[in-house]
Amino acid sequence: MPRLLPGPPRHPEDLPPDDVHPMTSTWSWHGLRSWFVHAYTATGAVLALLIVLAAVEGDVRQALWLGLAALIIDGTDGMLARRVGVKERLPWFDGALLDNIVDYLTYVFAPVILLLQTGYLPDGTLGTVVAVLPLIASSYQFCRVDAKTDDHFFLGFPSYWNVVAFYAIAMDLSAPVTSAIIVICALLVLVPVGYIYPSRMTVLRTPTLVLSAVWMVLYAVITAQLPSPDPWVIAASLAYIAYYCGLSLFLEARRRAAAPRPVLEGV
Repeated sequence: MPRLLPGPPRHPEDLPPDDVHPMTSTWSWHGLRSWFVHAYTATGAVLALLIVLAAVEGDVRQALWLGLAALIIDGTDGMLARRVGVKERLPWFDGALLDNIVDYLTYVFAPVILLLQTGYLPDGTLGTVVAVLPLIASSYQFCRVDAKTDDHFFLGFPSYWNVVAFYAIAMDLSAPVTSAIIVICALLVLVPVGYIYPSRMTVLRTPTLVLSAVWMVLYAVITAQLPSPDPWVIAASLAYIAYYCGLSLFLEARRRAAAPRPVLEGV
């Protein structure tokens, strides 16, 4: 059988991702774009630090503006990563782990510090105990391999402590009320109920993303109006929270109804 002569060498970017040497892929144009996306995600960690510093200085409005920036980054980095194909271009770099680290800092740690430093949690040991609950509950959740399900749900309350902190400040809730909400949400983290993942969901994705964007605009309006935001603007933003929870429960019920039931042996 005659041997085939080697053809002309192919450029690394013309090869399938698995055939590209890791270092060649890293420093190609596509590899650099992937690094830019990861750097974009990592800026959330910087924002978390700035939120903590603003909380220590008592600058609540600045902390909430930074929190909004973190929300925008988290809401867009995943779409950018999928568009660029970071998993294929940098298969040895765990972007999902980076995202989890940043999310824990911006959605859990920094908001808890904000509540603790600005008097929305009880003074002394009791306030510290309440502050610990989200940290432990979310540590558990972030380590679960099924925290984000294959059909794009968050399993358990999705650690939106930044949202809890936002409404505690916007509505000027008392420390006991804020503490009660935190205890309830910390327990809901452990309850295996699915909550929608707006940027990845397949049902009503477009209207949900539009409403999410509207909610961010209302967040900005409320923050600009602090310390006395318009109650109607707050009510409008809470309508989105009701929509999010209602749609999550509806889709979770439908998902469970469609799940195959286990077959018992001997029946």
